[in-house]
Amino acid sequence: MEWIQQLVNGISLGSIYALIALGYTMVYGIIKLINFAHGDVFMIGAFIGFYAIAKWELGFLPALLLAMAVCAIFGVLIERIAYKRLRSATRIAALITAIGVSLLIEYTTIFFRGAQPAAYPEVIKNTTFDVFGVQISSTSILILSVSIVLMILLQFIVHKTKIGKAMRAVSHDADAARLMGINVDNTISATFAIGSALAGAAGVIFGVYYTKIDPLMGVIPGVKAFIAAVLGGIGIIPGAMVGGMLLGVVESFVSALGFSLWRDAAAFVILILILIFRPSGIFGKNAREKV
Repeated sequence: MEWIQQLVNGISLGSIYALIALGYTMVYGIIKLINFAHGDVFMIGAFIGFYAIAKWELGFLPALLLAMAVCAIFGVLIERIAYKRLRSATRIAALITAIGVSLLIEYTTIFFRGAQPAAYPEVIKNTTFDVFGVQISSTSILILSVSIVLMILLQFIVHKTKIGKAMRAVSHDADAARLMGINVDNTISATFAIGSALAGAAGVIFGVYYTKIDPLMGVIPGVKAFIAAVLGGIGIIPGAMVGGMLLGVVESFVSALGFSLWRDAAAFVILILILIFRPSGIFGKNAREKV
């Protein structure tokens, strides 16, 4: 039963990684950019949710929706101000800019509110259910439920809506999409908005689950979500979901085996192994790239 318990814990953690990883993989799929500021959008979402619950006395769902809306706008601003001018620049220039934006967000947040951590208020009464000897908390059920709903909603947007079709067209060939009358700039902004909204939701969920947040909290989860995206096949939405879940389960099992101090290292070991043996990821296909 201990292993089933760790599996439940891992899926809860993995669903948070999956939500963040979706933003990485969507942006990479459209403009081939690794947006390292994405983990800090996750941090902003956590703080928006914190202030909405603690200061403005909103419930969990209104705080979640507010964080998603603010992060969506924030993501579009980042894209328009920092990345839009670099679309024709070298990849290293865009990568360095992404790291710079990440540091700017982190230390601007520290400047305005300080570096001290904050404790998330208890917005949901945490009760525990015993299912065949496995202890499942109501918080875990809520996290998994919200994550699954958001992932299904994302799949619907990508495959059934006009903006989703435009995103897939731009991802396949931006020049051809432009010739077909698709507004590529607006499509890229919409991609950043959706990805950032999911990161904001992950931030609120993280705060509710782990209770402690701080301005540098987005660094490690952001890197792990990137690893999850690579594991699943970066640029592939189902791959990001599966990669996040797998990474969360692996970390939980590593902790269960008594190596809790090595759980972060396990994520990087997985990244190294994936890059060596299957660089395209679980769902990816090897393809030649024009340089």
